[in-house]
Amino acid sequence: MTSAGFIAKDTTTITVGFGTCGIASGAADILSLFERQVEAQGLPITVKKTGCAGLCHREPMIELKDKNGNTLTVGDLTPKRAQSFIKDHILGGRAVSEKLLIDTEIAGSPAAQYLNKQQRFVLSNCGVIDPESIDEYLAAGGYSALRKVLEINDPEWVIDAIKKSGLRGRGGAGFPTGIKWRFIRDNPTPDTKYLICNADEGDPGAFMDRSVLESDPHAVLEGMAIAAFAIGSCYEAIIYCRAEYPLALERLRIAIKQATERGFLGENICGTGMKLKISLKEGAGAFVCGEETALIASIQGQRGMPRLRPPYPAASGLWGRPTNINNVETFANVPQIIKRGAEAYAAIGTEKSKGTKVFAVAGNVKRGGLIEVPMGMSLREVIEDIAGGSSSGYPIKAAQLGGPSGGCVPASMFDTPVGYEELVSTGAIMGSGGMVVMDETACMIDIARFFLRFTQDESCGKCTFCRVGTRRMLEILERIATGNAVLADLDLLENLAHQIRTAALCGLGQTAPNPVLTTLKYFRPEYEAHITERKCPAGKCKELTKFTITDACNGCGLCAHNCPVNAIAGAKKQKHSIDQEKCTVCGVCRDVCKPQAVAVA
Repeated sequence: MTSAGFIAKDTTTITVGFGTCGIASGAADILSLFERQVEAQGLPITVKKTGCAGLCHREPMIELKDKNGNTLTVGDLTPKRAQSFIKDHILGGRAVSEKLLIDTEIAGSPAAQYLNKQQRFVLSNCGVIDPESIDEYLAAGGYSALRKVLEINDPEWVIDAIKKSGLRGRGGAGFPTGIKWRFIRDNPTPDTKYLICNADEGDPGAFMDRSVLESDPHAVLEGMAIAAFAIGSCYEAIIYCRAEYPLALERLRIAIKQATERGFLGENICGTGMKLKISLKEGAGAFVCGEETALIASIQGQRGMPRLRPPYPAASGLWGRPTNINNVETFANVPQIIKRGAEAYAAIGTEKSKGTKVFAVAGNVKRGGLIEVPMGMSLREVIEDIAGGSSSGYPIKAAQLGGPSGGCVPASMFDTPVGYEELVSTGAIMGSGGMVVMDETACMIDIARFFLRFTQDESCGKCTFCRVGTRRMLEILERIATGNAVLADLDLLENLAHQIRTAALCGLGQTAPNPVLTTLKYFRPEYEAHITERKCPAGKCKELTKFTITDACNGCGLCAHNCPVNAIAGAKKQKHSIDQEKCTVCGVCRDVCKPQAVAVA
């Protein structure tokens, strides 16, 4: 991503970011425009697609490559900007606007801050290759790890390499992958074993697995093939992917077809006689199907409900046969470990948390997107240095890690390293990698209520503690948010949370209280203010909030212009006021106010 030596009129390739984030930002129009203009102008330029490069906050993005191999990356394109880009930069050869340029070689630039602290294993091909081209994957070293494994022809060597690397499952629990493979390898069952890739990414705000599947599907297939070889007697594998990921499913189908045609899947892999068929199963979006036994039930055509363990899937899983389940990111790590070496992977991270971790960073940050950082990096570096800190101007208050199963880590604890045990010590979990950052306008009761409502809705209903217990907890939170609670409700809420954690059947119920427990632990005064003062300090709970305009108002009129109910009035350059009878407490006035003159009364 450098502009050094780049001559726009010598462009030979234009690559358009075409992941879901890019498409949602208008990349389809950008791609179509470039294709039409290249044809209309008769330009010797190839226009192609790639996946998500991680800089979701700069989409739509394109990368240009000239005849000398120099590249130039620009972002924030609109059809109008793209049109002038062709005219001015490609045809006219004039310099690219600094506002559009994405250059990691400019010291201190946002792109440099975003990318230079990252260390990419899983995301090494994302935003680089065409995910629908097996030739580009092969050119990037794809399937060389599988070839190496088949040449060595020793499953024990593979499992030992994964164990030495220290790779732990990236789906949430962090169980050592090599040990998991060893369990099923040592299962004495002589006939069929199954392999499942869990792509049922259901955490609100999480998009790691989706982006990897959209951007580098062959890496996941290669990792699965290596795993199938390692566990033995595995001839069939399934990718369980939610139907809400249509682009990921489409590219997986293309990749499976290409890999089968080229001999990397199918009846005679790389001429060695190894057999492996990979098929897709579309999930209907049930969050509980991220749990292993519920996922297996869903594949078998049953209602997605967890069952008691043991037996564990490694002993009795799909169709009663030994089954190994890992998630997308775990499988995508495997080819890199085999290619780069277990020791190189283990050299990254901490003593107990090796390698890198992919996070989907969203919320009140300047640079949201997909990142991959070495384990051991502090949350502060991730949120402030890479993600750029607060996008609103209000101080960062907390980060929600691990989705509905995770917890809220306050800003005072942002020096906590990214690691499994370290994050658990805060009351949160690593989870699959969702990270939602919140500023001071976030109400922690509202956040806890949001996640608990989600898990309550997604409960399969099989066990009483989850089905009924989370409902009772949610009712208490509703009373707190509407000013109808008493202080004794906090003790009741905490007591219920601990009972549910102890007695629920599966991970969904056992971890559902985490958002409540962490917000109670770190933000108890906020709970108490809702009860004793009948006030929401953050201004999110409508029944307990009244907005006023302070003397910091400069009379710019932005609040009045954006108020949907015309509740704000005032002369230009004079302090404005809010008509409380009309005000619906939507908070738009506070969101748009530059001098932050809108306050909670």
